[in-house]
Amino acid sequence: MNVPTLPTGPVVRTERVSVRVRPRAVTATLALIAAAVVLGALAMTLGDYQLSVGEVIGALTGSGSQAQQYVVLGLRAPRVVLALVVGAALGVAGAVFQSLARNNLASPDLLGFTTGAASGALVAIVLAGGGPAGTTLGAVVGTLVTALAVQALLGGVVGGYRLVLVGIGVNAVLAALNNLLILRTDLQTAVAAQSWLVGTLNARGWPEVVAVSVALVLLVPIAAAGSRRLDLLGMGDDVARGLGVAVEGTRVATLLVGVALVGVATAAVGPIAFVALAAPQLARRITGTTGPGMLAAGLMGAVLLLAGDVLGQRLAAPTQFPAGTMTAAIGGLYLVWLLAREWRAGR
Repeated sequence: MNVPTLPTGPVVRTERVSVRVRPRAVTATLALIAAAVVLGALAMTLGDYQLSVGEVIGALTGSGSQAQQYVVLGLRAPRVVLALVVGAALGVAGAVFQSLARNNLASPDLLGFTTGAASGALVAIVLAGGGPAGTTLGAVVGTLVTALAVQALLGGVVGGYRLVLVGIGVNAVLAALNNLLILRTDLQTAVAAQSWLVGTLNARGWPEVVAVSVALVLLVPIAAAGSRRLDLLGMGDDVARGLGVAVEGTRVATLLVGVALVGVATAAVGPIAFVALAAPQLARRITGTTGPGMLAAGLMGAVLLLAGDVLGQRLAAPTQFPAGTMTAAIGGLYLVWLLAREWRAGR
């Protein structure tokens, strides 16, 4: 009987690397991209100076009339792109904070981070007469100080309804501070600050688009790279450490990313309510995933803010409602539904 000869040299093992693709998540992501494109095209055709899709394309390619190019490239295109990038920044920031706190109510709106960004920006506007750069810096610093204050009041315990309650208290104090800052300044500055506080895309242009886009390019890859570690943190600190996750370093890095995104977005258009709260949750529902889902959350945030801005412009035309007012109205209804659902579930 012939006995097969076994190899005597070193055995080389090859591992197959497989990438798990969820068809539902891919379909939902493509649907969100399509919704953003359709809403963007709709937003650039509607208005007092109505245009067809062909005329919009002509203006974008430089073949339209001078008036069409001014309306599209000078007014509508930057507004649409700014809504998309700011909404994406808020969506990713919301996913970061909810994953860190392991609480669906841990949104920058409720935790006071958005109000803290507004406080920092108002200090720059009212006390220092800051321009765009100063306002952006003030908003980022205000968000960071608020995050540190919330963390200090929590005593190192992150998660649960305690975080939400502390955040609501900090939010109330900062809202009072913002009102005091407006009351203590001159009328012209107060009117400008108050109009900024409602959260609007009016009178915004390409400089704001560039600032938020740069922040997205720099910060979203960091958030996406840490999404897997955030997912492991959801299993508990001990389990995450056992799997090789640097728990404290991950928390600090992702917290700073979320803080910077909220600060830059708020500096560009003012406080925008409830996008950061609703976008990650809606994204998880339509994709069927349980993790942070940064890409889907960013896309959902972009769609929500652009839809809110389009509704604000056309719902009672020619009267226009600020985008922040529309997202607050829609988000308020969503928050009531979410709280009722959590209460019925006994959480």
